[in-house]
Amino acid sequence: MIDLPPAEADCAIRARGLRKLFGTLAAVDGIDLNVPSRHVYGFLGPNGSGKTTTIRMLCGLLTPSAGTVEVLGLSIPAQAEALRSRIGYMTQRFSLFEDLSVSENLEFLAAVHGVPKAKTRARIEELIERFRFGDRRQQLAGTLSGGQKQRLALAGAIIHDPQLLFLDEPTSAVDPESRRDFWETLFELADSGTTLLVSTHLMDEAERCHRLAILDRGRLVADGTPAELTGALRGRTLTIETGTPRRVQRALAGLPGVAGAAQVGNALRVLIEPGIGDARTQVEAAILQAGLHAEVAETAPNLEDVFVAATRGGGIRAERAA
Repeated sequence: MIDLPPAEADCAIRARGLRKLFGTLAAVDGIDLNVPSRHVYGFLGPNGSGKTTTIRMLCGLLTPSAGTVEVLGLSIPAQAEALRSRIGYMTQRFSLFEDLSVSENLEFLAAVHGVPKAKTRARIEELIERFRFGDRRQQLAGTLSGGQKQRLALAGAIIHDPQLLFLDEPTSAVDPESRRDFWETLFELADSGTTLLVSTHLMDEAERCHRLAILDRGRLVADGTPAELTGALRGRTLTIETGTPRRVQRALAGLPGVAGAAQVGNALRVLIEPGIGDARTQVEAAILQAGLHAEVAETAPNLEDVFVAATRGGGIRAERAA
């Protein structure tokens, strides 16, 4: 597993041996986690990998079955009540009141989070301008587009200016342009001092994070910067250009040392297991033996390769990026 923790002294979240059981099912199974302050930290993993359960324990909404959690210097869940005023939480589904207007939703959330009345109006106006709701402040939330609902939900999550923001797959139902604008806002928040933990299953979003953890079946199987994670696979990824990609893929199926072969257009992207000598020569020999023609070349690894290697027990060993 890749595990290159940041400096302990500057972590917004620390978890050790974090575990959550539902009956005999270990939804989260012994996670150690360090989330650096003022970073966008990504949780990448398939559905059911434990991302949401972990976030809910870090927020104090679920009690761990085992392990210790410290968030913003507070022991969780014992000090969860004190933590709530210092964090924001944006869920995957739009959770605001659809029969209230943009302004009314923000007014309600300001009251819930204890924003002083003397500051509420100015804060709402600031957010309406920042999230481009100037001409929609009286529009019912239920009539907004997906991207607009997303912006409103984020505005509501930060109305009390939290130090730490949890976002659980917040862009799953919006278009690419809205996702891009959303991520620009996240980096603005990080630059202003907010720590963000964002769960996603999208590789392009994972690549944007300052640091990234990969979860699989409740376990943390990789942790590092995108550059560190991809660098750990250097020399283990090949591209095969061929006019018969499906036939070449079948020829490589079951070949010792091949961890995966995925078709991308008319090419194949191949991931090699660690410790396999001259993998390129072995792949070329298998293709030739099958009577096929292809051009095989080494290629730079990407996060999809990291994900496959980590979740299939591919033995990733990391080196820090220079």
